[in-house]
Amino acid sequence: MSIVFEPDKKIHQKDNRLISALPAEVFSRLLPDLQQVTLALGEVIYEPGVEMDHVYFPASGCIISMLYVMKDGASAEIAVIGDEGMVGIALFMGGGTMPSRALVQSAGPALVLKGESLKREFELHGEFQVLLLRYTQALITQMSQTAVCNRHHTVDQQLCRWLLLSLDRLASNKLAMTQDLIANMIGVRREGVTEAAGKLQSLGLIDYNRGRITVLDRSGLEKRVCECYSVVKKEYDRLLPR
Repeated sequence: MSIVFEPDKKIHQKDNRLISALPAEVFSRLLPDLQQVTLALGEVIYEPGVEMDHVYFPASGCIISMLYVMKDGASAEIAVIGDEGMVGIALFMGGGTMPSRALVQSAGPALVLKGESLKREFELHGEFQVLLLRYTQALITQMSQTAVCNRHHTVDQQLCRWLLLSLDRLASNKLAMTQDLIANMIGVRREGVTEAAGKLQSLGLIDYNRGRITVLDRSGLEKRVCECYSVVKKEYDRLLPR
């Protein structure tokens, strides 16, 4: 992917939770190699097996989905990443590539850091390394719990989980998302999403119209969601700074 940087945009450390948690001296070392971009809905920022040379730190309102894509084109979301995290753990874990696709689920700004700069700071074995390893543990928890949820819970429970995880990473209660995209995210047929969304709408929990979902009753979603949502949220809150 060709990255379009926005050199006139001022970089703010508070735009991403991981970046904001860095000591001032670490942020100063990274700043020359840190730039801002605006990511568009549906944009693919990396493909399976492609060497990465940058990592992405989504800012408020930007959400990136990690998808596993099968040979027949079917896909399922394995993790959702917002301003609490980063995309590109393969660069500091040593693998260089991932078997998944990273797709922008909600358009918005992100901070992009050169891979060489990230690895150089990581290898100092300081606070940045500790922070990234704790984030990786939280991300692994989300991936593991997603696999359990997709295997054992109903489609409407999965949809509740997906909506709540997305809301946690947005500043509003509105999501732009077609049923086809939701089906691809949670790995079910479109008809299953239609039925699940219709059930939640009939209960007054959401309003779904023309590819836009408005959450009307968050507490109602929290009552219907499976345990997977709280497991993931508690682990992120435990491991990452607010």
